Amino acid sequence: MRPIRPGDRGPAVTEIRTILHGLDLLAAGPQTDEFDVDAERAVRAFQQSRGLSVDGRVGTETWGALEAARWRLGARTLYHAVPDPLTGEDVRSLQERLLEMGYDVGRADAIYGIRTSRAVAQFQREVGLTPDGSCGPHTMDALRRIGRKVVGGRPQWLRESDAIRQSGPALVGKTVVIDPGHGGTDPGMVVPDGPLRWTEADLVHDLASRLEGRLAASGVRVQLTRGPAPDKCLPDTERAMLANSLGADVFVSLHLDGHANPEAEGVATYHYGTDNGVTSSTGERLAGLVQREIVARTGLRDCRTHAKTWDLLRLTRMPAVRVEVGYLTSPTDRARLIDPRFRDRVVEAIVAAVQRMYFPIERDVPTGSIDVSELRAVVTAGTVVD
Repeated sequence: MRPIRPGDRGPAVTEIRTILHGLDLLAAGPQTDEFDVDAERAVRAFQQSRGLSVDGRVGTETWGALEAARWRLGARTLYHAVPDPLTGEDVRSLQERLLEMGYDVGRADAIYGIRTSRAVAQFQREVGLTPDGSCGPHTMDALRRIGRKVVGGRPQWLRESDAIRQSGPALVGKTVVIDPGHGGTDPGMVVPDGPLRWTEADLVHDLASRLEGRLAASGVRVQLTRGPAPDKCLPDTERAMLANSLGADVFVSLHLDGHANPEAEGVATYHYGTDNGVTSSTGERLAGLVQREIVARTGLRDCRTHAKTWDLLRLTRMPAVRVEVGYLTSPTDRARLIDPRFRDRVVEAIVAAVQRMYFPIERDVPTGSIDVSELRAVVTAGTVVD
């Protein structure tokens, strides 16, 4: 859908204003179908609170979040529906509540899938209700009566960390999906530079190809979400579904940033997380490792890590990060990004970060200390021995 912008009018704008008013983000006033300054300000506040990109426009992802925000936990009966599962803010609230109580719903993705249904059924069984996996009035009453089961730690963090620990420290045999952003009809950021024309889609695909080679040399099974010249741009939801279907252990999405101010520069890394502290703990750790390794090895300005609820991060079932590797609109960053040797250093940083994620925390090594060529040597030596 075309994003709804300030100045737009129509029934869709009226619906947006109604939802924002229901969320107490937009004051009541004369009925209007205009996307005015107040509506834009309310949309920005909504995007900020939901971990979305804050641009004041209502595109596909913001529209979906607004639709989901209509529902409050307890307003309807929740159940596992096939093939179109129930989604909404009420589902996410239920998932977060169950996570606090120690039940395994996976990621709080606002989708009432089979894993959430099984967690509800387990809760119902333990409190003496019929374990049908649906959340109606009786289940809601029980949830309100019972406090947290797990104290002194985040159960989801413990589950995710244990899964990483059990998989072992070696990269050999791991599956990594690399997602070069944009592509096809969407070139992403496009910047003319004298007689040249640099596009985000081309540069991140080159980065992804180099990363594919380095990881494969380290014994990793690697899959890219797109080739160099796809016919169309794959939606983020389909990129996440591809990673899930491949059973990926790690998902890395590569992008470049841009800004009207050419002085904006630096690298930032994003992981799944909400404004109330619910997060993918392994994704958060991977984001921190990627960020520190890139900053240390390239000298890019540190724009830190951030929690977001983008579909790409919310719907993937494995540790997932999106890396904005510099600003293509910055002359300083652009001069680095178009240098193949610089892109190699970025790739080495990401490989080192993925390796460190699989090290037990007590055996972690200093940032910048891993020699990626040694990882290849280990694989080569193992092949010779076999």
